[in-house]
Amino acid sequence: MVFSGSLRANSVSCAKQLRSSHIRALHTTAPRSSQSLGTQIAARLASPRHFSTSLVTPARSSPLLFSPRWSGNNKPIPPPSEPENDAADSSSKSVELDGADDESPPGSSAQSSSPPSSSSGGDSSDGSDPPPPSSQPTPTPSSIAKQSVPEIYPQVLALPIARRPLFPGFYKAVVVRNPAVVAAIKEMMKRGQPYLGAFLLKDEHTDSDVITDINSVHPVGVFAQITSVFAANSGTSDDKEEGLTAVLYPHRRIKITELIKAGEHTSTAKVQEETQTVTPPPTPTEGDVAKIPQGPVQTSFLHKHAISIVQVDNLVTQPYNKDDQYIRAFMSEIVSVFKDIAQLNPLFRDQITNFSINQVASNVFDEPDKLADFAAAVSSGEVGELQDVLESLVVDDRLRKALLVLKKELINAQLQSKLSRDVDSKIAKRQREYYLMEQLKGIKKELGMESDGKDKLIEKFKERAASLKMPEGVRKVFDEELNKLMGLEPAASEANVTRNYLEWLTQIPWGQHTPENYSITHAQKVLDEDHYGLKDVKDRILEFLAVGKLRGTVQGKIICLVGPPGVGKTSIGKSIARALNRQFFRFSVGGLTDVAEIKGHRRTYVGALPGKIIQALKRVGTENPLVLIDEVDKIGRGINGDPASALLEMLDPEQNNGFLDHYMDVPVDLSRVLFVCTANNLDTIPAPLLDRMEVLEVSGYVSEEKCVIAEKYLGPQAKEASGLKNADIVLEPSTVDVLIKYYCRESGVRNLKKHIDKIYRKAALKLILDLGETVFPEPVIAAATSTLSPTSPADPQPKIVESQKPPANEPNEVTSEESTSNESGDCKTVTTQERKPLQIPDDIHVRITPENLKDYVGPPVYHKDRMYVSPPPPGVSTGLGYLGNGSGAVMPVEATSMPGKGALQLTGKLGEVIRESAQIGLSWVKAHAYELGITKTPEEQFLTDRDIHVHMPEGSIGKEGPSAGTAILSAFVSLFTKTKIHPDIAMTGEISLVGQVLPVGGLKEKILAAHRAGIKTILAPAANRADIEENVPESVKTGIRFVYVEDVREVLHEVFRGQDIVERWKDTLSL
Repeated sequence: MVFSGSLRANSVSCAKQLRSSHIRALHTTAPRSSQSLGTQIAARLASPRHFSTSLVTPARSSPLLFSPRWSGNNKPIPPPSEPENDAADSSSKSVELDGADDESPPGSSAQSSSPPSSSSGGDSSDGSDPPPPSSQPTPTPSSIAKQSVPEIYPQVLALPIARRPLFPGFYKAVVVRNPAVVAAIKEMMKRGQPYLGAFLLKDEHTDSDVITDINSVHPVGVFAQITSVFAANSGTSDDKEEGLTAVLYPHRRIKITELIKAGEHTSTAKVQEETQTVTPPPTPTEGDVAKIPQGPVQTSFLHKHAISIVQVDNLVTQPYNKDDQYIRAFMSEIVSVFKDIAQLNPLFRDQITNFSINQVASNVFDEPDKLADFAAAVSSGEVGELQDVLESLVVDDRLRKALLVLKKELINAQLQSKLSRDVDSKIAKRQREYYLMEQLKGIKKELGMESDGKDKLIEKFKERAASLKMPEGVRKVFDEELNKLMGLEPAASEANVTRNYLEWLTQIPWGQHTPENYSITHAQKVLDEDHYGLKDVKDRILEFLAVGKLRGTVQGKIICLVGPPGVGKTSIGKSIARALNRQFFRFSVGGLTDVAEIKGHRRTYVGALPGKIIQALKRVGTENPLVLIDEVDKIGRGINGDPASALLEMLDPEQNNGFLDHYMDVPVDLSRVLFVCTANNLDTIPAPLLDRMEVLEVSGYVSEEKCVIAEKYLGPQAKEASGLKNADIVLEPSTVDVLIKYYCRESGVRNLKKHIDKIYRKAALKLILDLGETVFPEPVIAAATSTLSPTSPADPQPKIVESQKPPANEPNEVTSEESTSNESGDCKTVTTQERKPLQIPDDIHVRITPENLKDYVGPPVYHKDRMYVSPPPPGVSTGLGYLGNGSGAVMPVEATSMPGKGALQLTGKLGEVIRESAQIGLSWVKAHAYELGITKTPEEQFLTDRDIHVHMPEGSIGKEGPSAGTAILSAFVSLFTKTKIHPDIAMTGEISLVGQVLPVGGLKEKILAAHRAGIKTILAPAANRADIEENVPESVKTGIRFVYVEDVREVLHEVFRGQDIVERWKDTLSL
């Protein structure tokens, strides 16, 4: 084996000849990524390098040798004992066998004489042959005593190495912190026996300077020579322990046979490995031989230190035939992989070149074992694989394992190169685009074409305007504004205002409309799909569409849907839009107090915008949409004007063909827009605005209609929204009927929908509580996201955000959990993955019946429909009222008398109109007291010494309206004649002072309440007969006898039928 040895003064010319002959044998082209290894080597040799020359001598074992040593400036250096002593005395000086000023031998790195930066991952150094003992020349007086590498060294100091093994022929610098080991190394250097055994720790997370257990390290290591030592950085100023950086040069493989002495952990410190290099230490020449003692005597002085000493055997590579085809094939493949890596990684290129330079006197194929070691040393493979290479004594097996490690290195290099190319291509593309854009700007500026994008903007506006059918006036304004924009600088504030105005002007759909569908059959289908019942409303809508079908347009029609909350007014508007195939836009004017929301802002204001209707046209993109104006009865009035008055122009069919918005300042035709308004009460709508609308009253639903709606629409929607779509959970029809009668008596179905939603939510909760978390497990988000593949495009990686927890309820109270989370910087994981719904087991069956309905929605809101089931005492009658929530109610009227002065007292939160009805009823009874049989003569005074008290129960509910007149008058007559009124008779109607019964409203809801309460006879004004017969469903009227009256006398005869007093009234109170 050939290697470079120590410097000799008389070997310069020979080395130069060898070097020149080697250079001539190699290619002279510069190394490139696609060139061969030899080409790279030649280029590396041709480049200027500063290293000393030496005589190439054959390897041979020798004891202590002496050889001359020269520095770079041809001056002798002091013997090694002097710097060693200095290092022992002071940690700031270097203790070396090779002087720091000496030139490195061929194959060594430039920084081999000083330790490189600390590194424990991968070797990135040059490869070289280990230094053999040189021949023995005659020593000269200037010679310096050197040591050869002994072939037999049975006991050595064992130094554990972390993270990766050492390979023969490659430098490694380690940091030693253990004082005992540091002292032992210093004494070894003083004695001229700088040899130790380096063994890889099995636990890569452990750092130690001693071996306490032989099983803690791999048995196969290297026999290394300490070439130099340096004082290590002691860290903090408080650290009194002295550290040492030792540069090791491994020579051969060894194996532990016995742990003679285990080390003590007096001071365990981190072993910091330095980058491994490949420069061998200077080998002494075979001068005067000093015999080295054999056996344990060599290391007997180490036993006084608390270090690890092991018995070792040398491991010899098994003989091999370098011409074997497998070996040559492995070597060729390794060189090929080296070439591929060199193309991708410049660092590998330098390492391979330096390794080839060391082979100045031999071909790289002549030493396959050294090539395998080099391949493992320069790669960053796994620790186990590198240790396998070190332990391999069969050359072909070592080559195979080294090739495997090198192949993995190639794959990593290829991946790194691909990522680098991708990033470079993106950056290059952006840079190219930037340069081209700058050049384009420069060319345009030179040609006078530079406009900072204004030309493109103007072209866009022209293209938009060309596709629109603008009126002449609008086209003229557009051209003027466009010309103004062309003359403005882009940075001017006026340019921004003009650009925004042109944006709005070109986004209004001038002349663009959607084809309308006036098919009556299609409209009927849509209305029936979306709503059940509401026959009158549907008929009115169909009539409206039939006129539009004949005329070809529905211009001039503004519909106003009026009804209690929850009856479906807004959804009816959506159905009309779907039936007509029109675009739909909705906005609410409830609480609106600014006229600018309707008419827009002036363009002089910052942030000015058009009104709602112009925004609607831009949004829908057609000039014939259906615009739903919600809550038109709740529009307000403020300091910014009256929006209700602003609606007059927009909703007036005679004016809206030229609607003038303050922002647009050009007339906009709204005549093709179908406006549908909704309101709960007509009383609060201004009369001029109401006069412009066609009112359609949506009165509400009866119980049967509510049941069907709940079964077809509300139930399935609530079931699916609760996650119970496929579950066997049934809401029985009888349960819905109970729900309507005792929980949801409103005319609409909004409250019914809330209760059905509550039932299914409660069912879902009971399902979870009964079956437990085992049937419905909660997915662990953290575990799920941690297993995601980082390269999977389908599963995006979660993101971490800072946790924002709500503060404690008490301002001065800080919980321990909150303080801990604040200190630790608690974070939350967010993800874009949608959570999948859980499947309900098929064996789950839930039935919601009237018996268990209370468990889902609580006790009934309405406990009973009427107060009196049996005949009440005299002075009590039954009236029918209309509540503010759109439902009817059976309301009893109670009257009593007491000693007093003839005063009338009214209680029950009665309104002004109902108080007047009571006064009218009492006056009529006083005026007809003789005819009623209350007094014996017409002149007799009545109620001069008694007070009358009238009360209507449920005093917390406000009552207003004239419809209780007949019930109050009947209660007075019953009280004064001491005659009972049957509780199955109810009445409604306004009375006049002469006794006429006038018509009232809300009859559908009142009759529905009477039907629910089991009333058998209803007295209603004769003027309401047509309304009852047409609008009240037959199902509600079934079982009820209707008596239509025009005078209170008819009321009294019907109420007191069968009583004795009626016989007298035949003479005095004739009909």
